[in-house]
Amino acid sequence: MKIGIAADHGGFILKQRVAESLRGWEFGVVDFGAHELNAGDDYPDFVIPLAKAVAAVEVERGIAICGSGVGASIVANKIPGVRAALIHDGFSARQGVEDDDMNVICLGGKVIDSELALELIKTFLEARFSGAERHRRRLEKVAALESHHVGQ
Repeated sequence: MKIGIAADHGGFILKQRVAESLRGWEFGVVDFGAHELNAGDDYPDFVIPLAKAVAAVEVERGIAICGSGVGASIVANKIPGVRAALIHDGFSARQGVEDDDMNVICLGGKVIDSELALELIKTFLEARFSGAERHRRRLEKVAALESHHVGQ
C-alpha cells in the first residue's frame, strides 16, 4: 500500500517519526512535505497536494498532520473525493474507515504523542470499508453534495 503523508511545522517532528515507522512496516511512503522545519510554513501548502493525490488514487490513503489536526482536516475535506477526519482514538480510526470510507487521517502533532499516533495510523491502515448498503447510501449523498458545489 502506498501512503501519502504531509505536515506543516506543527506536525513536522511527528511526520518524520511516522514516515520512518511506515517504511519499517514496508509501506510505500510519498512525502508531500514539509521537508524541513520552518515555523513560518502553512499547512495548506502540504495538505492540499496530499489530498489531491488521495482523490486521484495516486496514494491509497493519506496522513495529514498539523499542530492540532484541525486545519489539516478542514483543508483536506475541501478536495472532492477526500474523506478526512481528525482522529484521537482507536474506535474512530477504525470506524471512520469501516463506515465512512475515510481515506485521510488527520492528527495533531502538538496533541498526541508518537506512540498513540502510530497506534491510530496502524488501526486506520488495517481497517477496510464495510461496503454495507447504508454506508454506500450515505457516501452517495456526500458525493452528490461535492458534485453540486464543484459546478458552482
